[in-house]
Amino acid sequence: MLSSDFANLASEAKRMLDFGADWLHMDIMDGHFVPNLTIGAPVIESLRKHSEAYLDCHLMVTNPIDYVEPLCKAGASGFTFHVEVSKENWQELIQRIKSKGMRPGVALKPGTPIEEVYPLVDSENPVEMVLVMTVEPGFGGQKFMPEMMDKVRVLRKKYPSLDIEVDGGLGPSTIDMAASAGANCIVAGSSVFGAPEPAAVISLMRKSVLENQEKC
Repeated sequence: MLSSDFANLASEAKRMLDFGADWLHMDIMDGHFVPNLTIGAPVIESLRKHSEAYLDCHLMVTNPIDYVEPLCKAGASGFTFHVEVSKENWQELIQRIKSKGMRPGVALKPGTPIEEVYPLVDSENPVEMVLVMTVEPGFGGQKFMPEMMDKVRVLRKKYPSLDIEVDGGLGPSTIDMAASAGANCIVAGSSVFGAPEPAAVISLMRKSVLENQEKC
């Protein structure tokens, strides 16, 4: 939704859902962990009043634990935090997210080794999704980094049933690389919002993911 018209967020959300989107991906940035500043809990709460969609919240923030309570009250569905800022309290963070009825996920920046998320997936109280950033977090419209697909392949081999999300530069020209590597949750912004026929782009990307899942 970072690529949407924020002045018309409710109608933009409905438009994407009507076009076939399964989730609405909400980028929450604090201006500290990343230089950009976007939305927060008040916007999530406002959108929730207009939509029953799964709100997939990606927190690019320095202190994610401070956002658990506000986002729960706002109506967030998924809460994905960054491993780079959660090394000291990830177990408590996951527990709090789950206790508030949200689905925990962990994200990692391009420069972070994939091994850093293993303990969070292997834990007795694990995250339920790993988000592999295929661009540097903070801004939309960046170019896809194909080398990040090695992380996806390693994850898929190690965790066959894990939800693996990819975010950044995904569109018709890059979806096959992500899907064939094993990604099953696709975040797309400008490639959908900027397309003449967004529904066709969403359909094409879904088809690629489903076809590659069948091959596995």
